[in-house]
Amino acid sequence: MLIINGAVHTMDGPVIGQGYVAVTGSKIAQVGPMSECPADWEGEIIDAEGGHICPGFIDAHCHLGMFGDAVGFESDDGNEETDPCTPQLRAVDAVNPLDRCFSEARAAGVTTVLTGPGSANPIAGQFAAVKTDGRWVDAMLVKAPVSMKLALGENPKQVYHHRDETPVTRMATAAIIRENLRKAVEYGEKLDRADQDEDTDPPDYDAKLEALLPVVRGELPVHIHAHRADDIATGLRIAREFSLKCVIVHGTEGHLLPDLLAQEKVPVITGPALGDRSKPELANMTLENPAILSRAGVEIAVCTDHPEIPIQYLPLCAALAVKGGLDEETALAAITIHAAKIAGLDAQLGSLTPGKEADLVVSSRHPLELMGQVRAVLIGGRRVE
Repeated sequence: MLIINGAVHTMDGPVIGQGYVAVTGSKIAQVGPMSECPADWEGEIIDAEGGHICPGFIDAHCHLGMFGDAVGFESDDGNEETDPCTPQLRAVDAVNPLDRCFSEARAAGVTTVLTGPGSANPIAGQFAAVKTDGRWVDAMLVKAPVSMKLALGENPKQVYHHRDETPVTRMATAAIIRENLRKAVEYGEKLDRADQDEDTDPPDYDAKLEALLPVVRGELPVHIHAHRADDIATGLRIAREFSLKCVIVHGTEGHLLPDLLAQEKVPVITGPALGDRSKPELANMTLENPAILSRAGVEIAVCTDHPEIPIQYLPLCAALAVKGGLDEETALAAITIHAAKIAGLDAQLGSLTPGKEADLVVSSRHPLELMGQVRAVLIGGRRVE
């Protein structure tokens, strides 16, 4: 497939004012100005007609397929509110790829999402990276698990306060996370000793600790739900104690300590920004948060937190970051290459680099313009819209 006559946002270099993208199979084959476009192309051709060509959008944090659209409890599979520590839960076992929001994602150019459990539990479970096209989640997987979800702040407090169970304070939330991470460290040490000494019996199998082993070994990052500045600090404190790979999710009050986040070299997945201040920890929410963090040197992505903000409004959320002072191309990067980097998927996604997967969006105007129309969407080299 050959896409021609568009402004090409490669995301790994400058915008090509009038260019083309050639796709062979499921991969990007060539990218360049129209003066270098293959003249003897025999496959399908899409004319961007002076519009824009960019990588497929990536939502670095949402719950797509976990909370059914327009359905009640029957399809509410995002929060296991019976145990504050559930690292063994896997998003792939709950994602419903036939939820109609997947088609809305594709229509808006969202081609990959990181989706998983909500924030009811201090340790909530395993996120997965999935493409938005398909009927069988196993065939849609990019990576699973892609992260372990932790949650700080009001949400665990609210859930377990109503049950008269722990945690009902921020202290208890942090203590539950620490306790189980320490148990995982000890579990791993016992497994190592058993491997090295045939006379030493391994510990009994523990599904929770098995799931946490790659976390404490630095192999699987933690994505920490934290809005308030003090919750962000607690997340970073725990990450330092256990040498965890850490990403802050939401980071609503990140703009109050951007220099500290920059010093820690911790990425922040910002958002959702399109909504009201519905709870106390959102009191300092501002559209300027992504811009302030980015100017301080913090690597950022922008998310919808679907269904908090419907998945199809991911480009609009990035546009709101521009309204808040973020550079337009940096905002586009926040839902393409920066999102891919934070997810650890940038070797295959996020830019129009030859050899990467051919996930592309063709739009009538700049990808973040509200009045623009998505003209074509490719996932893995196949046109899906």
